[in-house]
Amino acid sequence: MSISTAFHNALSGLSAASRTSVVVSDNIANALTPGYARRSLEVATSPVTGNGVQVVGVNRHDTPVLTANRRSADAGYAHAKATSEFYSGLEQLVGSANDPNSIANKLANFESSLISAASMPESATRLDTAATEARHLANAINDASEGLRQMRSDADRRIDQQVERLNTALKDVEDLNARLAKIRAAGGNVAALLDQRQVLVDEINEIVPVNVVARDNDRIALYSNGGAILLDDRAAELSFDLTGDTMPHMTFGNGLLSGLEINGRPVATFGGTSAIRGGSLAAQFEIRDELAIEAQQDLDALARDLIERFETPGLDPTAAATDAGLFTDDGGRFDPVAEIGLAGRLALNTVVDPDNGGDSWKLRAGLGATAPGAPGDARQLKAFGEALTTGRTLPTTRFGTGSLTAADISEGLLSRVGQDANTTSGRMTFASATRTELERIEKEQGVDADSELQRMMQIEQAYAANARIIETVDELMDTLLRL
Repeated sequence: MSISTAFHNALSGLSAASRTSVVVSDNIANALTPGYARRSLEVATSPVTGNGVQVVGVNRHDTPVLTANRRSADAGYAHAKATSEFYSGLEQLVGSANDPNSIANKLANFESSLISAASMPESATRLDTAATEARHLANAINDASEGLRQMRSDADRRIDQQVERLNTALKDVEDLNARLAKIRAAGGNVAALLDQRQVLVDEINEIVPVNVVARDNDRIALYSNGGAILLDDRAAELSFDLTGDTMPHMTFGNGLLSGLEINGRPVATFGGTSAIRGGSLAAQFEIRDELAIEAQQDLDALARDLIERFETPGLDPTAAATDAGLFTDDGGRFDPVAEIGLAGRLALNTVVDPDNGGDSWKLRAGLGATAPGAPGDARQLKAFGEALTTGRTLPTTRFGTGSLTAADISEGLLSRVGQDANTTSGRMTFASATRTELERIEKEQGVDADSELQRMMQIEQAYAANARIIETVDELMDTLLRL
């Protein structure tokens, strides 16, 4: 080997070691950076001299299978988290068995107040307490209905926000696809842009789970799990019209709430045929168009039962057949064609409510009575109490079949909501654990700080060896020149 060849080899080795140290230091510095994939320097024998090394480029190492599995777990967690939060919020609205402010406990308090008033019907205080507890029960059902309406409105707003985020991210991926092709054609390093694109795809995937299909020139296409084309050369445009403030009667089916369109074409948003199934966007559509509607139906069924129990013919001899009972639909009798949203309109009949100009003694004398009657007559109070404990068959079987008391229905509501909250919480926990484990596995295949530090030590040794060769060549040249 000639001196010039040795010098060239050592010089190219120094350059390669320097470049490699930069790559390794980047790996260590970005070990926890989202979307970052480990880099390595690709070198080859110099084609000019046949000796030494030449830097070919920087390779970006990723694991598509692990990334796809982790993204599936991310989307599953986003979906499970949204539904769990919905049922957790609903449980807070209706209460739990141990919650003194739950609907079931409010009903129990009202029932107890009727029994107490019947034991001393001449007591104005006990009659006032019974009227107050009845109003508290109606208010608790009203509050639950209003809270549910707000949760549904929140879902509508989140849909709008996520559609906007999705459109922006898809457009950014389209732009990166075009930029990557140009930079690659110019011989530039595209690793950083690939990291950036991976972060964008991860964001899209949490909203709508996607399958990534590789195209030429480092481009990718994105398809939803439901088969919708989100990006293939050009980004799809999703459209949604925000309602903002929903009402119980408003649904997608009757055209009062917006659906989702992709490139101007309506798509299914939940269920087995959904084009966006899985992920947070589908969860918000499920909450708005399915889960919240079912919950509203349960509250309306409870309110309907309360009204109908006190509209039973013969229950109150002083009331006419067209008069409202103890509980009303915003002051009127129950109308079967207007059941939707009834829980929000449920109200205590003002004729017995002292806070609204009524007289609580009408609980004892009858709602249509014109005079207090005999102070010791507890027959009407007992009849009202028995109305709550009498079994009735409901139009819905969601609280059970057969004859049910008012307490059975309220407890059935709490039990159903509590079970749903517990089930979805368990699913979210499982989804979170799955996501965490897959993230760990993916990171194990990524940057290993210990390995990179060992690699840095090897680079240091290689750099020192090449530097020593150059130093030796310099000494040899000095010696030759002195001869």
